[in-house]
Amino acid sequence: MPTTIKIKAVINGIAIEADAGATILEAAQKAQVKIPTLCKHPDLVPSAGCGICIVRVKGNRKMLRACCTPLEAGMDIITHDPEIVQTRRTVLELIMSNHPTDCLVCGRNNNCELQKICAEFGMRDDRFDRMLPELPIDNSTGTIILDPRKCIHCNRCIDVCQNGQDVWALSFIDRGFKTRIAPAGDIKLAESPCVRCGQCSAHCPTGAICENDETQKVWSLLQDPDKYCVVQIAPAVRVAVGEGFGYPVGTNLTKKLYALLRRLGFKAVFDTNFGADLTIMEEGHEFVERFVNKKGPLPLITSCCPAWVDYLEKYYGDMIDLFSSAKSPHEMVGALSKTYYAQKKNIDPAKIKVISIMPCTAKKYEISRAADMSASGYQDVDVSLTTRELIRMIRQAGIDFRQLPDESADLLLGDYAGAGTIFGATGGVMEAALRTAYAAITGEELKNVNFNAVRGLQGIKETVVNIKGAEVRIAVAHGLRNVGAIMNKVRDARQKNEPLPYHFIEVMACPGGCVGGGGQPYMVNDEIRRQRAKGLYDEDAGLKHRCSHENFYVQQLYRDFLEKPLSHKSHELLHTKYRSRPLYTK
Repeated sequence: MPTTIKIKAVINGIAIEADAGATILEAAQKAQVKIPTLCKHPDLVPSAGCGICIVRVKGNRKMLRACCTPLEAGMDIITHDPEIVQTRRTVLELIMSNHPTDCLVCGRNNNCELQKICAEFGMRDDRFDRMLPELPIDNSTGTIILDPRKCIHCNRCIDVCQNGQDVWALSFIDRGFKTRIAPAGDIKLAESPCVRCGQCSAHCPTGAICENDETQKVWSLLQDPDKYCVVQIAPAVRVAVGEGFGYPVGTNLTKKLYALLRRLGFKAVFDTNFGADLTIMEEGHEFVERFVNKKGPLPLITSCCPAWVDYLEKYYGDMIDLFSSAKSPHEMVGALSKTYYAQKKNIDPAKIKVISIMPCTAKKYEISRAADMSASGYQDVDVSLTTRELIRMIRQAGIDFRQLPDESADLLLGDYAGAGTIFGATGGVMEAALRTAYAAITGEELKNVNFNAVRGLQGIKETVVNIKGAEVRIAVAHGLRNVGAIMNKVRDARQKNEPLPYHFIEVMACPGGCVGGGGQPYMVNDEIRRQRAKGLYDEDAGLKHRCSHENFYVQQLYRDFLEKPLSHKSHELLHTKYRSRPLYTK
């Protein structure tokens, strides 16, 4: 291992040592000195846009921005003195002169970085005249709400949309005092290349971009005596929801969530992990059909992520034939709730309302694809809430989350194998599919079900898996900016009629996979993503059954209702179609 070069400097009279290449801000954090920031996010390259993080360096007449200034040997830095504090306060006053003060009705109330820093600085009055822009709210996508009046021009959403996700739906429009956030061309978000991944909302420090809150819709359904409300929770939700209640990052709260959801009034509590196991049964056998029986083109591409589906339909419409036709796990649970479960429990399916708790904003869009997601005769899933919305519902209900007992899900659509739970992390879908595909191809069970080569936060993971002498070339990508390298390799090979670079591909739109989804608690970074993923992998390792085909209730479902994977009935209820769509719409 190469030796890391260290740099010595002084911060507020304290001698410190930091790695070469560190910024003043990073060095200060290691010295337990907090420098306030607004535009800086650990995921993104510093833009130095807000000017809150200014510091003074001995021998330099200018105040420097700590977030983007590299630490140099021998620097003598002052992070706080009366002039610095007053300058920061003035910056805040200027920001607030162009910002609404309707905090009580803002989606980020009590969870807003601007609100928090204003409280820290004791902002009590307006020193400058207010110049509030009259700009319309854009709620055209139905998934995220863009309120440009609340934008502080930090550039985070633009950076993550353009450079992090390679979607390019957002940009700054106009200049000077008229600068505002909007899709390029000043069109609606729904008309833009936006794929509803919600990474813009996850990185916005204020209420300028928030998820479309549908908690009141769910409360209304729960209070309607004529409705039979059932709920399901996604894998990544269970290891993130605790952050809203002071639990350590990555704490798995599955059993407490089951108890909580019953307290909220749901008649039945299911688990999307069951749907993940079912997805693997369908998708795994779909891979076997293509890879072994040569029935269909390769590579097979997973289709669990709706933002990725949206991206593929817009950017890679010529490759839709490679997509797995399997619905995403929560859509499968939704379809079965209104067919299989309704029959078993003798419930009128018209009365069943399915609510999904997801780490994702794009799921709100997915459930609206009525032509593709209503094979049961009804919309598969009626409402999709984010983890953040669930946290708000828990607080509204006045339930002491920490004191709840552990409970179990309704097993008919709630039991799951370890393979189902790792769906929430990048590489998890691929690993789960390989566990079952191996058994389907060889007729034998894997002795070691861990596929460590597809785990971790490397943007693109490539490996070869040997299944009884057959080499399966696989690729896993997370964060849409990493997709192009993989998809273009496949496209080039197809156009040139050359050997395929891969047989099986998994893509997750959000960095880290669903654990880093656009609807998860704010201020995620790679360390938080790792801890959330660890919570899922730890649960997988501790379960008796770790392969989807070992799930007793999935086996029972096929015996009693679906017959077998890829049967006519399975295709009817659990599969869907995708179509090429234009990048821009009118």
